[in-house]
Amino acid sequence: MTDSSQPQLPRGAALYLAVVQFFFVTSWTIYVIYLPKLLVAAGLPASYTIWILLLDQLVFMVMDVVMGIAADRAGRVLGRIGPLIIAVTAVSCIAFLLIPHAAFLGGAAPAASLALILAWAATSSALRAPPWVLLSKYAAVPSLPWMNALALSGMAIGGALAPYLGVALRNVDPKLPFAVSSLTLFAATAGLVWVERALARRPTMGRQAVPRLGELLPGMSLFLTACLALALGFQIHTALNSAPQYLRFAAPDQLEYLLPVFWIGFNVAMFPGAALARRFGTLPVIAMAAALGAGGAAVSVHAQNIDILIAAQLLAGGAWGCIMMAGFSAALAFGRTGREGTALGLLFGMLAVATFSRMGVVAAQLNKMPDYAALLAWGPVVLWLVGAVAFIGLAVTRRVREAA
Repeated sequence: MTDSSQPQLPRGAALYLAVVQFFFVTSWTIYVIYLPKLLVAAGLPASYTIWILLLDQLVFMVMDVVMGIAADRAGRVLGRIGPLIIAVTAVSCIAFLLIPHAAFLGGAAPAASLALILAWAATSSALRAPPWVLLSKYAAVPSLPWMNALALSGMAIGGALAPYLGVALRNVDPKLPFAVSSLTLFAATAGLVWVERALARRPTMGRQAVPRLGELLPGMSLFLTACLALALGFQIHTALNSAPQYLRFAAPDQLEYLLPVFWIGFNVAMFPGAALARRFGTLPVIAMAAALGAGGAAVSVHAQNIDILIAAQLLAGGAWGCIMMAGFSAALAFGRTGREGTALGLLFGMLAVATFSRMGVVAAQLNKMPDYAALLAWGPVVLWLVGAVAFIGLAVTRRVREAA
């Protein structure tokens, strides 16, 4: 007789991963809020902030793939991924905890501050691809969209709370939030050992021979390129366009209540999107969500009142939630023969490329130039439509290949 609780284990693991992702996103938010002040305290100009954030994204681009490959290797060699995640996260949390204290090192403060930031950025990639690999080892392919929707809900809640944290922490000494964030994140991550032990009582999904990395990349190339287009649209819409659009109808002090609307749509739409992905497949759902997101972004540009703008932002957020849920599921399916970490690491790398590109626009101050206003306003619409067409092509190609 099988244990009746066994079917609940992957769901519980996904919820636990949501908690870890919530604390991880919160730590990033705290870092961004305090970075200018910390640089000044360490003897560096606050103007370095954007360049350090760009450097962080470059580190993520590389380390996401490296950690994904490491997770695959740990799964094959050790049969466990949890110890790798926890060991690297311990280093990450220690570095994060020490960042506000670098200012006390006098003349060595600038170098120490930069070293700690780089150490934290490099090791924090342990909480991007590898935890999803842990979950996917024990979840059946049809359940992946639902599992990913549960896990991503923590990321969405963390994103929704970011504007509130910016206000709440404005006058708080950085040492306290950095310490609390580090300790809670490590405590939550340490529990992945018990999660993995519980999951290990279930049989792993059947696998074929592990493909070489060179065999994985060609099949994923169009998928990753299309994901990059969608991620660029997301970055421009949320980070560059949303606040100015709201300010057409609302006062600046209302932004903390309006900006989370996107993330509410994200969280709400993921679960019906997961049902659709299970019924019709992940690629058609991404294509449909990208088209709807383009519609939401287009309405946002010409919204005539705040109510229409909120509805458009909910639609765009819901579309991005479905794209992320189905995109993670599709990436895990691409690497389903022992390269899940590599595939998801590449996807996270594309997300970092998109973030880097958006920050590059800010660093060059292109977002403040009138000549680029229309380009930025309609950029998400065009990019999401391009992504929709690409995923329609991918879905049709897969259907033809399966029918052959």
